[in-house]
Amino acid sequence: MMTRPQQRRTTRLARPSIAVAAAVVVTAGVVAASPDTKKAEPSPKLSLIAASTSVTLDSWRGDSGVYLDLGTYLTSENGPFELKVTRKSYKDPVVAAQIIRDGKKTRTKALPAGLVKNFSGLPDFAQISVTDTAGRKVLEKTEAFCPNNASGRVRPDAPATSKYPQSCPVNPFTLGSVWGVENGWASNTYAGYYSGPVALAPGTYTAKISVTKKYRDLFGIEDKPQTVKVTVRERGGEGEEGASASSSLKATPDAHAEHAGHAEHAGHASADTKATPDAHAGHAGREGHAGHGSADTAAATAPAPAHAHPGAPVRPDAPASATNGAVPTYNVGHGPYPPAPPALPWALKKQTLDRKQSFSAAGIGDRAGQTDGSRQAPGAQPNAKRPSGRAAVPDVPKPDLRSLPAYGITVSDGYEDVPGKDYLAFSANVWNAGPAKLVVDGFRSPGKELMDAYQYFYDANGKQVGYTPTGTMEWDPRPGHEHWHFTDFASYRLLKADQKETVRSGKEAFCLANTDAVDYTVKNANWHPGNTDLSTACGQENSISVREVLDVGSGDTYTQDLPGQSFDITDLPNGTYYIQVLANPENRLKETDHTNNSALRKVVLGGEKGARTVKVPAHHLVDAN
Repeated sequence: MMTRPQQRRTTRLARPSIAVAAAVVVTAGVVAASPDTKKAEPSPKLSLIAASTSVTLDSWRGDSGVYLDLGTYLTSENGPFELKVTRKSYKDPVVAAQIIRDGKKTRTKALPAGLVKNFSGLPDFAQISVTDTAGRKVLEKTEAFCPNNASGRVRPDAPATSKYPQSCPVNPFTLGSVWGVENGWASNTYAGYYSGPVALAPGTYTAKISVTKKYRDLFGIEDKPQTVKVTVRERGGEGEEGASASSSLKATPDAHAEHAGHAEHAGHASADTKATPDAHAGHAGREGHAGHGSADTAAATAPAPAHAHPGAPVRPDAPASATNGAVPTYNVGHGPYPPAPPALPWALKKQTLDRKQSFSAAGIGDRAGQTDGSRQAPGAQPNAKRPSGRAAVPDVPKPDLRSLPAYGITVSDGYEDVPGKDYLAFSANVWNAGPAKLVVDGFRSPGKELMDAYQYFYDANGKQVGYTPTGTMEWDPRPGHEHWHFTDFASYRLLKADQKETVRSGKEAFCLANTDAVDYTVKNANWHPGNTDLSTACGQENSISVREVLDVGSGDTYTQDLPGQSFDITDLPNGTYYIQVLANPENRLKETDHTNNSALRKVVLGGEKGARTVKVPAHHLVDAN
């Protein structure tokens, strides 16, 4: 909404972040040769490079360590490096295949079974060892690699933009993803917050980075480790902005504003917003969905539910969306905390500090085509006028709304707001399997509190060919919301063991935004959706009209720490229940299939009043609560 800068400034980021360029030209030692030159069929040639021979890492006083953003990149020449990652259902394992494109020809190379276990990237891709000045090895570790990571061009004749998505997905119930390094581009191998900080005392070190053997053999990458001098300096002294506040996020006000796609929700504990992606952007990987509120933590460590108030016990720091360098700020859903800042490609960071370096950045800014994680796609503009003429639902492709099983499930009492109450809180996502995007406009008449909502339909060329009235939109004035909600988009119900309803959530209205990449392999999936920046996606109080969009392949997550995202279980007996997430409950929206709108998640309640417990069995192969 861009109307709460003072709220954004109150949230501190753990590391500085600035907008990153859409194109970073790196001319330092690009190696494009593959050791295997006997292949008859062309394939992308991958190389590991270092953008700089030295880096300086900041150790913020009070933090638990430093993050090894060493400025190493994987380059792709002779074609893009592309992977398709899918699972048929939650009963099936995740599988991955390399897609090799040669002009109009496409061939598929299956990756070994079990190599990729989730949607957060290639596990154990980079091998890192760090030695001190005495030659003693002080650290050795491997890190996963998301090919959709912070990236840029390695040569000026490469495509100006990358066609690949901007992150690896965050949601534990992701179904399909596409990963890629564009031809002539390089992607940062830094795993960021996913790998966690490492304990390195201030001083000078030498880091050696290489691609692990299994990936060198699999993709034909030359065994050429990169060596980087590392200087660790301590920051956060007296009078210096950025001293750690129990590992909460830090940034300068400008940097925070640049990366605060969801920062307008920061600090509110009584809003019904949404929430890694994901992940999609929402990257919640290393199996997590940390950016979605509670991740898969226990109730004791999860954020307090939305009914908490300032007098309630202080909840732990937000498990903000960990970044592997590419996580877009929008990819954590409508949670009350902004995500961690994306990784800054070292080439750009160094370039901003030392103009004498041989690489340069082109066009720093917030716009389509960036694949570095800094992009915030703004909300779509509604039609200039409300539709007129006869309403009609033409025979054209329509959206297909589907629900994901609930996750981020926890229990809590009502604190001082509602003493004596027990609540079961959860995160929920409704996504669009296509083949057409969901487009809903709201128009208000002067003085009216509600907007009239209309769903639009489009032909294969993108021309609007019909519309139908579809309910209303209402203004939500609560702090942290202050945007327009489309009514009757979804509902939540707690079912008894016999799957008959016992409790219904009061939440029915939603601000639609593309917060999670649920399945980018479905037909017509948009890998670069708009309407992702919640500060602009759902209008302002004085808006005369607003457009809300759910694009193909994307979903909209609401986190468990928001009003309406919980059930009052105070008087419910212990036992087995099911959380039902139901899309389009009144069938107001026109879609291709209404039979797949419901998803159930089993929970088992226990404990005593005031100290209730919940066990969340795995949903087939997905063991994320």
